Amino acid sequence: MESCGSCCGSNVKFEGLSVDYKRRLWIVIAINAGMFFIEMGGGTLAASKALQADALDFLGDALTYGITLAAIGSSVAVRARAALFKGVTLSLMGLWVFGSTAYHILILGVPKAELMGAVGFLALAANVTSVLLLAKYKDGDANVRSVWLCSRNDALGNVAVMVAALAVYWTVSAWPDLIVAAIMGGLFLWSSAQILKQALSELRQTRTAAVPAE
Repeated sequence: MESCGSCCGSNVKFEGLSVDYKRRLWIVIAINAGMFFIEMGGGTLAASKALQADALDFLGDALTYGITLAAIGSSVAVRARAALFKGVTLSLMGLWVFGSTAYHILILGVPKAELMGAVGFLALAANVTSVLLLAKYKDGDANVRSVWLCSRNDALGNVAVMVAALAVYWTVSAWPDLIVAAIMGGLFLWSSAQILKQALSELRQTRTAAVPAE
């Protein structure tokens, strides 16, 4: 886990202007888009809110990574606004997970732990691959930084899903699944706060630089 200094105050401002970075990003987009369909289907069959929350994260990542690609090479202000959009989107995803989890607490059904674990393991493998592809570029402007945070969240979320699957199996209860879904919602909100903070800081810097000296 990075310190706040490296998240928000790093002097490294890689802007994504690299053929290698763009190629890796395209691969990660394809992985996320594919895993959304696989995990949403598996989450529905397994009746797992944690898997469905993670599937939603895959979809959100695929879309926001596309925004990242589109913003590369643009002005600092445009890239910061793209990061702001992604931060807000991540916040909405977190709130949706919280609301959906709260709703399903009222209609508890025990998820299928075996299917949950199998799909969770596949998703973990996909996300570890994405993290390894992007680790070289984890520091940079808010636009680039948001990509790394989303990928890291996915890997952490999948580890949590695997733990939830084991807990569901041993307790024969839906509560571990719901608790992990809620934790993932909190992780979305925490990361969105980091993205928004850095993006707003970069926007302020561009506005300050644009003001002519008297």
